[in-house]
Amino acid sequence: MISIHRMKAIIIFTRRLLCAMLLAALANTTLACAGSHHLVVHASAYNSLRTQTSGNPAIGAWGDRLKPGMKMIAVSRDLIRMGLKHNTRVKIKGLPGYYLVKDKMHKRWQRKIDIYMGTDVKAARHWGKRKVVISW
Repeated sequence: MISIHRMKAIIIFTRRLLCAMLLAALANTTLACAGSHHLVVHASAYNSLRTQTSGNPAIGAWGDRLKPGMKMIAVSRDLIRMGLKHNTRVKIKGLPGYYLVKDKMHKRWQRKIDIYMGTDVKAARHWGKRKVVISW
């Protein structure tokens, strides 16, 4: 006979496994797993340089001062509607630590994030464009 605790552990494991399988199978779909949201998005990198913006390169769209070394991202506006609002803490799979939503992108972009890389243009170019899984 299986104990209640063992049965709960099996259910939690099964739920996580199904969520992981769905994430792999359904790119570009929002899923809720264990209280978190997971999403596959396109990720590029950007710098706080005058040539990359129409305004002050050190000020984000919400008025936050951007400083090299900060772990922050800009998000497309559809992601804001999905819950990635200003100061939301975001995990980017494959990168250490958490990033804060401090900037927003032009309305033409969808399911896209930009990872802030200060003034390190070489690092931003090395990153290029990738698909990543984010969770919040």
